[in-house]
Amino acid sequence: MSLADKLAEERRARLAAERLLEQKQAELRAANRKLDLHARALSHEIHETRAEVAVVRDENRRVKSDLTVAHQKVEIAERRLWHSIQTIRDGFAFFDADSRMIAANRAWLAVFDGLEEVRPGIRYAEILQILTEEGIVNTGERTPQQWREHMLDRWQADAPEPEVMRLWNGEYIRLIDQPGAGGDMVSLAHNITATIRYEKELKEARRRAEAANRAKSAFLANMSHEIRTPMNGVLGMAELLMESALDEDQRLYVSTIRHSAEALLVIINDVLDYSKIEADRIVLHPEPFDLERCIHELVTLMQAHARDKGIDLLVDYDLFLPTRLIGDQGRIRQILTNLLGNAVKFTEAGHVLIRVTGVQAEEGQEADIRISIEDTGIGIPADKVGDIFGEFNQVDDAQSRKFEGTGLGLAITQRLVRQMGGDIWVESEPGRGSTFGLSLPLPVAEAPAPELLPLAEGLKRVLVLEPNDASRALLERQLGALGLAVTACRDGARASEMAAGVDLVVADHAMNATDGFALAQALRAAGHTMPIVLLAVNPGSLAQHPSRALVQAVLQKPVARRELIAALAALVPAPPEAPPEAPPRAMRVLAAEDNKTNRLVFAKMVQALDIELSFAENGREAVALFQSLAPDIVFMDISMPEMDGKEATRAIRAIEAREGGHVPIIAMTAHAMAGDDAEILAAGLDHYLAKPLRRADIVARIAEAAPPDARPPAAMVQDTG
Repeated sequence: MSLADKLAEERRARLAAERLLEQKQAELRAANRKLDLHARALSHEIHETRAEVAVVRDENRRVKSDLTVAHQKVEIAERRLWHSIQTIRDGFAFFDADSRMIAANRAWLAVFDGLEEVRPGIRYAEILQILTEEGIVNTGERTPQQWREHMLDRWQADAPEPEVMRLWNGEYIRLIDQPGAGGDMVSLAHNITATIRYEKELKEARRRAEAANRAKSAFLANMSHEIRTPMNGVLGMAELLMESALDEDQRLYVSTIRHSAEALLVIINDVLDYSKIEADRIVLHPEPFDLERCIHELVTLMQAHARDKGIDLLVDYDLFLPTRLIGDQGRIRQILTNLLGNAVKFTEAGHVLIRVTGVQAEEGQEADIRISIEDTGIGIPADKVGDIFGEFNQVDDAQSRKFEGTGLGLAITQRLVRQMGGDIWVESEPGRGSTFGLSLPLPVAEAPAPELLPLAEGLKRVLVLEPNDASRALLERQLGALGLAVTACRDGARASEMAAGVDLVVADHAMNATDGFALAQALRAAGHTMPIVLLAVNPGSLAQHPSRALVQAVLQKPVARRELIAALAALVPAPPEAPPEAPPRAMRVLAAEDNKTNRLVFAKMVQALDIELSFAENGREAVALFQSLAPDIVFMDISMPEMDGKEATRAIRAIEAREGGHVPIIAMTAHAMAGDDAEILAAGLDHYLAKPLRRADIVARIAEAAPPDARPPAAMVQDTG
């Protein structure tokens, strides 16, 4: 090999070595770069880990600090809670599921007066043992063992009832035990000694109040009696004097006396009734009665006042509605008297109509009776209607201010209606009148029987002459319901012309241009022979009229259904009967009354009756005269010297028990408090009349008691001539 070749080969080897060195250096540099990157990453990771460790260390220190603070706060809260429990006056104790005391405050432990064994860890049963053995608790009617058994049974109940314990020193503790979760029990002990004493004071105050209320009731009863006794004389004499011969001035004076006395009596009754209602002493006495008759009796009593004002009183009782119902007749009369009296009081012209409707019911069933009192009076403003039933309320305006009263009548009426299970309402328009309506659920005592009217063969058409529009419409409806074809007009000016072809004329006695008898004269003079029936407010005053024979009947206005049907039935010719022989004796009436004025009033009220009247001045005389006279009826005053009316009645009933018979005895009394009627009737009396007495009530009782072997005591009001 040549030198050149060797140099070239050496040069190639050196170049290859240089290239390999460069390659290895490049790989070393790359490895160094990787190692440097890894070292930097590892250094960063170490740094972060150290930071996290520092954070965790700091968090641990903070948590430990917070836990320490929290524990301190819990300890403070527990101390404050227990301090609060210790300071409250009521006892507070905790028990675990084994009924061992966990803790109790000083008030709970104070009951045991420092007994050291009563401390945390003691069982509940041991506490009960200490309470009885140390005489701390008064077990009452139970023995100590019975009391402990009772308390343990109560402790184990799911929801223990509160228990009141009386301690040896007279204090009262009310235990309230409440089970908790896991069987724990919280026991609270309230000292209720002050409450017990307050309740005793309340009971004593209530006893004193009831005693005062009884004294008030006795005072009201006594005042009622003392006022009603002279009022009986005033009203009775005024009523009798009004029927005597008086000139115009005298009649005005007597009328003023009568109306003033009646107004005073209304005030007395309102105050007494309201006091009884406020004390819940109103007791209802349901019994069978005739509602239609009751209404017509009230209308008769109101008729004089209405006649003085020129007002017509009308009654529209549904012909198909039962009249015999079961209810407290006295209270129903009071309700209707209040409503009817108000209607007449606040009506200056026109009419007052009592309308009775309802749903028919069979005997024994309850009928929904609806009664409305409609008037054409001053009415009630819309903003006052809502207050009309309030106590002491009256519509206060220029029109109503002249009408006097207590303002209690409607309040009493509403309370009575609601006590009977009914309702009352009012509709009114100022200047147009008012309608007071009420509904009463009343059982039917006697189902209505179909009224069969034996009309004469030719009695088909009737002419009605009535100036009042409402009364005329009412008569048209009533007569139409009886199957008659009715022609009606206002007055008798064209009566002769309109009477052609009619079979009956029914006319108001007081018409605008004429009266009933003048109408009868004109019809008879024109040759008309049909029956004529007159309606009059006071039919008794027409009995002796010279033209009385021209009409077939004079009926009380407003006419009752039965009276109307009886009068029309009487127009049917009947075979003549021999007149019955007059009984040989008059009815014997005994009245026991110690007050001289009241004896005079009673005698004057019955002087027109065909009776033998005897008076006794006390109960002892009444018993003696009962045995010697054998009266058919006795009117017995309750308050009399020597022997009162109840005692005298018991003596008479004892005589009847030995000898047989039963004479009606009617109480006459000025007492009007709740329970008086029941107490009086319990003594053996049959009926109850409160003073001031009314002639109509006395006459009605005498007529009811008339025996068949005595002459009728009075002529019937209705005269069918």
